[in-house]
Amino acid sequence: MSRLLIESSTPLCLLQDSGRFGVRHLGVTQGGGLDWVSMRWANWLLGNAPQAAVVEITLGGLMLVAEQACCLALAGADLGARLDDQPLAPWRSFVMAKGQRLQFTQPLQGVRAYLAAPGGFAAPQVLGSCATVVREELGGLTGLGRALARGECLGYAGNAPGVREVPEGLRPVPGTCTVLDLVMGAQIGEFAGQSLFDAFNRDWTLDTRADRMGMRLLGPALQYQGQPMISEGIPLGAVQVPPDGQPIVLLNDRQTIGGYPRLGALTPLALAGLAQLLPGRVVRLRAVVQEMAWREQQVYLQRFAD
Repeated sequence: MSRLLIESSTPLCLLQDSGRFGVRHLGVTQGGGLDWVSMRWANWLLGNAPQAAVVEITLGGLMLVAEQACCLALAGADLGARLDDQPLAPWRSFVMAKGQRLQFTQPLQGVRAYLAAPGGFAAPQVLGSCATVVREELGGLTGLGRALARGECLGYAGNAPGVREVPEGLRPVPGTCTVLDLVMGAQIGEFAGQSLFDAFNRDWTLDTRADRMGMRLLGPALQYQGQPMISEGIPLGAVQVPPDGQPIVLLNDRQTIGGYPRLGALTPLALAGLAQLLPGRVVRLRAVVQEMAWREQQVYLQRFAD
């Protein structure tokens, strides 16, 4: 098995895959890579399965040393990656010689980068996934939900198909998403008319209160006029509106049930775009119907067919 030694890391550098499914009835959340598009491109570059384990690097701060010559792949945000002293751009696979250092310094464009290895990084499966959910103490290199730490090693056992790049016309541009498509939900008609107008026609600013559980949107206070709700299951991307009227987009590490009314849920592509935005960015919500969102998703997935 080939290995990468972790020389430095942060609490925001996590081992992720596509997440846990079929366990929410147990109160276990999904987890998994926030920007599934970039994660999938990183695995595509090496011919991996889409759900293969990768390293999600948020804002930088990770340094790795190759213990053997290897071929890795990088997609997503530009976090100022350098291979020894040479800049390393994302959206391509690359070769590391034994002893070379790969360092991620600071965000230049986007927030989250995804590093893949041939066959995926090795880690124990916990409830069918190695996705790291720190709050639930699940996943990661040890299965205990811990972030990557200095002195640990990332191992993998696959073979790379050769160096290649994501075609330029297919590369997302992290950090540029300004419109978030939202599939309208069951409580949409219970909001005041002015609130519905404001929800889809006013700017929303990403709050600093943001993590892998959710991101709060700051803007006009939305007024819910319906009856109090009984807690119900929460899908990925649900946009809840608590009593202060400021929406919260719930992400991969969200709680499994909740009792706040919802405008609806962001589409998978909107979630990938949101995952690359820093606090302070301004976005708009755009209402779409489920059929349109499904068609858009199917068309996008065809990009990975090659």
